[in-house]
Formats: sequence, C-alpha cells, structure tokens
Amino acid sequence: MALSHLPRVYRPDFGLLTDLYELTMAAGYYHERLHERRAIFHLFYRTPPFGGHFALSAGLPLAIDLIENYQFSADDVQYLGRLKSDDGSPLFREPFLNYLQRMKFTGHVDAVPEGEIVLPQEPLLRIEGPLLQLQLLETALLTVMNFSTLVATKAARIKAAAGDDPVLEFGLRRAQGIDGGLTASRSAYLGGCDASSNVWAGRYYDIPVRGTHAHSWVMVFPDELTAFEAYAEVLPANCIFLVDTYDTVEGTRNAITVGRELGKRGYEMSGIRLDSGDLTALSIQARHMLDEAGFPEARIVASDSLDEYAIRDLKAAGARINVWGIGTRLATAHDQPALGGVYKLAAVQNAAGDWEPRVKASEEIIKSSQPGKLGVRRYYRGDRPVASQLYNAFQGEPSRQITDTAGNRYELEGESRELLEPVFRDGTRVHRACDLHCTRDRALLNWQRWNSFDWDTFHHGMAPELLAQKEELLNR
Repeated sequence: MALSHLPRVYRPDFGLLTDLYELTMAAGYYHERLHERRAIFHLFYRTPPFGGHFALSAGLPLAIDLIENYQFSADDVQYLGRLKSDDGSPLFREPFLNYLQRMKFTGHVDAVPEGEIVLPQEPLLRIEGPLLQLQLLETALLTVMNFSTLVATKAARIKAAAGDDPVLEFGLRRAQGIDGGLTASRSAYLGGCDASSNVWAGRYYDIPVRGTHAHSWVMVFPDELTAFEAYAEVLPANCIFLVDTYDTVEGTRNAITVGRELGKRGYEMSGIRLDSGDLTALSIQARHMLDEAGFPEARIVASDSLDEYAIRDLKAAGARINVWGIGTRLATAHDQPALGGVYKLAAVQNAAGDWEPRVKASEEIIKSSQPGKLGVRRYYRGDRPVASQLYNAFQGEPSRQITDTAGNRYELEGESRELLEPVFRDGTRVHRACDLHCTRDRALLNWQRWNSFDWDTFHHGMAPELLAQKEELLNR
C-alpha cells in the first residue's frame, strides 16, 4: 500500500503548485547568478494549535511525494512563457524558463518523523540545497505540512477525549475541497480516528471505512419501519439504524423490532445512530430500551456537530454514547482554520562557500526566526520527555544547557536523541517510513505520553550558543 497518494491521484509534475512570487524571486536568483548558491530553510510553526502545548507532526509522506515529483512540464513552461509584466512584456525570460524545464531537486532534507510531537519553533523540515530550488518548494510544502499537522492534532485531541470509545471520521462532505477531504481523512486516521466514511481514502490509504444510512433512505419508504426492514434485507450484517428522522424514541423501537427479526435470521443488530436532539437524554433512554429488549451489545453512535469539547461534556453528563462520528469540526479544524506554519531562510553560502547565518527580525518576538542549521535534541528520563533543545549544528554539539522563553537557564539531564532524521541526500530519497497504520500507532503512543506529565517540570528552549548568536545578529 502506498504511503501517500499524490502521484497516484494527480499528474506527477508539481512545479506550478506555488505562488507567483516564488517564481519571480527564483527568476531574480537566476538573473543574479545566485540560483545555485546553497541555502538552508526551516519549516516550523510559532503557536501551538487549539490552545495546547504542542502539535502532532503529519504530512511527511506527502512532502516527500512533492519533492520527488517537483518539476515543470513543457506545458507548464509554455504557460509561464505566456505570462506578462505590467508593461506587456514577457514576465519571465527564456533562459530561466529553460532552466526550470530541466530542474530536479538535488538537495538534502531532514525531517521530524510523522507521528512525533513537535513544539513551537522546532523544524518539522530542514532543507538544504540550491537557493532557487528551495525557494520554489516553499508554498507546496507548507500546503501539505500545515493542513496535515493541524487535522492530525485535532484528531488526537478528539481521540483523547473519547478514551477507549471508537471515533469515526465523517468529514468528507464538509471538507475544504476534494483533496482537503482526502488529506483530512488521512490525517484524522493518523491522529487516532478508528475509521472513516471516505471510501476514496479507504482505497488509497487502506483506512477502515464505516457507514450507516442517511435520513433520505428512511424518507424514500412509506414509513420508518419499512425502511429499516428493507435496509436489513440488503445489508443484514451492517445494520446501524439512524433513528431520528421523525421521532427518536419511536425510531429506537422500530430498530428493536427489526433487530429481533435479524436475530431470527442469525444476524445481530450493530446499533443505532443519533444525529440530533438532546444527545445525553436520548442516549440514556435509548440505552435503557436496547438493554431491556435484549440488545446490550448494540452500540449507540452519535454524530451531531461533535468535537473534543462536546465529547467531554456529554461524557460528564452521563451520556451513554459509545461510538463518536466526527465530521465538520474535525475535517475543517473548526476552531482553528490554519496552523500558521512558516518557511524561513536560516543560512546561505557566500561566494567563497562559507555559511552565513540569517535571521528575520521583528518587533513581535514570536515572529523572529532562528539562524543557522537547526537541530532538535530531545532529552528523556526513561521513556518520559523532560526537555527539548533547539540548537545550531554549525556551532557543533550543544552544551547540556537550555534557556527558555522567559530567560531562565537550566542544566539538562538524561539520555538524548536527535529528532530530525535524514530524508533526502543530494536529491535521492534515503528515508524508508513505515506504513500509515504503523505511524498511527506511534502517534497514539506519543500523544498519550506527552499528555501524561506535568508541563511545569518540562524545559523547552534554545541552547545558549544559539541564543547568543541570534542576539548578535539582531543587534547588528
């Protein structure tokens, strides 16, 4: 099963998946003979989504696909050749367009493995290579990494709220377009959802698919009981009845009636679905009716504008729901529409081949970037994370010290490991990831582990050497 879907679903040339200003800058680099100058960019986010402490990294296989297939077809180049400047002259010159048609990625990429926890300012991707190539990749990489990480993080929060209850992703019809639906389903499964209604995602990613029926099925028939009987005749081993088309209590009675008929045929009714109304009261009443009728194993599925907050409140109120169908608020990351990840230049080689660090200054401290070739060192006590240190690999091995955002300095203890792993070397992929199911297991374990400790004892910040270098650059 393919790890990702881009070349299988779309044409394999992704050169035009960019913003125009990336191409105008690339043309400028080419004209100024800077296009082959080596550079380093980092892709990271500044503020944790959904008011949390961290994000769940997702989208790396999609980023790998983009990089491996980032090229311009002859048709792409002809299109670019037809673009005009404000005075009517060609926007791009012919030598630059010829260069684009021959271009293939030749750089290095290091990345946080998918399913790992990533903190603010820590690179999800570190890319080194010819300046022109890295500039052109910015928009495409942000597109896949931002959305994937956002939805995976939302899914992990929802799954944590649901506990041991299954969570089903039902968001395709409310997703942001066709690929938004496909990527959302993939990311939701990675983040902890147990299945999806999205059959396209099921086919491409081997995600379990689940579904019941809609209100329209019930409305087609003369009455609800006839509709349930017909559904049970066609799909006797897949019967979860949507009971709130007309009256939820009466719908539950009709489901019980058909469930008894299924039992006589050797089948078991799987359960019922609630899609509206007072879910706490209705689920309690439905649970009582099902148990009294001899269906203690029948599940109660709920699917009405749910998210982690609604699940928490329903559980606290005593709702008897044991399967959660999550649609709009997951597939669209309802309460935070974008991650806000950025892609910043951190170093460039000069004419002599020496690396020169770069830093973006800002009056907002959070918007100033970090210079150099960033690494992330994670410290552990047993399997528990105790610190995460951002450092500049050009400065050598970091000291076992860290300065947090408040200026406090701490000595670091415990075993450590480098978070960023090699993905590409000289344009050749060297990364061999496990499949989506394996990555999902890692994501669930990491999310549970990082949610289980006291954040007051966790240290997150920069190595003092990196902080000093940044301050020096900002003060120039």
